[in-house]
Amino acid sequence: MNTDSSAPSPAAPARSRLAQWIGLAAVLLAVIGVACWWLLAGQYRETTEDAFVDGNVVAVTAQVTGVVTAIGADDTDYVRAGSELVKLDDTDARLALSRAEAQLARSVRQVRAQYANVGQTRANLQLRQIELAKAKADLARRRELVAGGAISGEEVKHAEDAVRAASAALGVASQQLAGSTALIGRTAIADNPDVLAAASQVRDAWIAVYRTSVPAPVAGMVTRRNVQLGQKINPGVSLMSVVPLDHLWVNANFKESQLRHIRIGQKVDLVADVYGDDVVYHGSVVGQEAGTGSAFSLLPAQNATGNWIKVVQRVPIRIALDPRQVAKHPLQLGLSMKVVVATRQRDGSRLVTAGSREHGYRTDVFANELASADAVVDKIIAANQ
Repeated sequence: MNTDSSAPSPAAPARSRLAQWIGLAAVLLAVIGVACWWLLAGQYRETTEDAFVDGNVVAVTAQVTGVVTAIGADDTDYVRAGSELVKLDDTDARLALSRAEAQLARSVRQVRAQYANVGQTRANLQLRQIELAKAKADLARRRELVAGGAISGEEVKHAEDAVRAASAALGVASQQLAGSTALIGRTAIADNPDVLAAASQVRDAWIAVYRTSVPAPVAGMVTRRNVQLGQKINPGVSLMSVVPLDHLWVNANFKESQLRHIRIGQKVDLVADVYGDDVVYHGSVVGQEAGTGSAFSLLPAQNATGNWIKVVQRVPIRIALDPRQVAKHPLQLGLSMKVVVATRQRDGSRLVTAGSREHGYRTDVFANELASADAVVDKIIAANQ
């Protein structure tokens, strides 16, 4: 008897059902795994890839008008704070400084003469006092002699005239002393108003010379250079920019539906596209912007129309980075980041409140301008008094 070899084996349905059960179990395990992950970790994190590196772009501007004679740095160069970036022609400024220094020296010597004049008028006053006392004594003697007929009355008249003349001369000398004293007051030479006015002109002229050298306000990388040799520039015009790459942060744009559990101080893990998953940055939430991105756009949305369609808005959240990680793995402005915020700790504030830590910036590059000018003034005064 012949048998059909193509007939299905009794074990085939069993294997098919086993495969189905295995697939169903795999799916069930995957669902259970996802559910466990969500319960344990997933519900305590918010993620976005709409995030970018941000930082300060410090404009380099001149404070005086001038013609550019030298440029000390170009795009992609690293400069230190205080390094000379642009040099302006200082010929006119140095000539003005020379005139101001000469005027200060002249003022100091004129005040010295006023002090000497006070001494002279004081001595003259003492002389007039002695002359008046002598004239009064002569008048007294002549009055004694005229009583005995030893001298005529005309001599007494002359003696009286001498007393009046000496008294008038004493009054003139007293007024001269008062006038000379009023010019110097109770001040030293360096505190005299005339010297102070001339010293102020020297400071102005010296600072004008100092400002023909345009320094870097902060240390960082040069970018956006738009100044050329021979160009005449005016105060306030941006010549180039300096970006301090050691102080960066991330602006992460989260949907408004994701903001409910995000709090200040929460830990953040970040991955930059430039390095990939090999480098994970650690940061923290430091604050949220006061409005959505569209609220501060150049043309804010106008929704007062009949065909309004709801669009989910995004709010920028500022995330501070670890400076040590940034130094080890440098970043640049505008680089894309993937951000994961751990929201398990929800006892913090969602928005900044009064008394919260404030961010501030300062530079000491321009702090010594006036101190150096004061040294120049003191040297001129010391040399002429």
